[in-house]
Amino acid sequence: MDFEKLLKELKSSLIELFGEKWEDLKGESKKDIDQFLEDSKEKLKRWTELLANGDITLEDYEWLIKSQKDLMLMQALHSAGVNKISLGHFKNKVIKTIIDVVKTVVL
Repeated sequence: MDFEKLLKELKSSLIELFGEKWEDLKGESKKDIDQFLEDSKEKLKRWTELLANGDITLEDYEWLIKSQKDLMLMQALHSAGVNKISLGHFKNKVIKTIIDVVKTVVL
């Protein structure tokens, strides 16, 4: 498994997801996505390797990814005045996107 390739796919998918909802903030969102992936990189790598090796289940992996939800600061959205409920829904979509991308690459 090429983890750097996986990270690039994740970044691309997350930027696309962000652009679908808030096209006008797509540029600023790249910084938030980069920061989240950088802050979570080591954990994502370790957990993804565990999943790929069959040491944890997909459900375990999803739970671990959800534990990183608070690291998603989404400063661009917060600064733009997006309410907390919308931010929460968007963070859930981010987690789902991460799981979907990892499933296609790893499983």
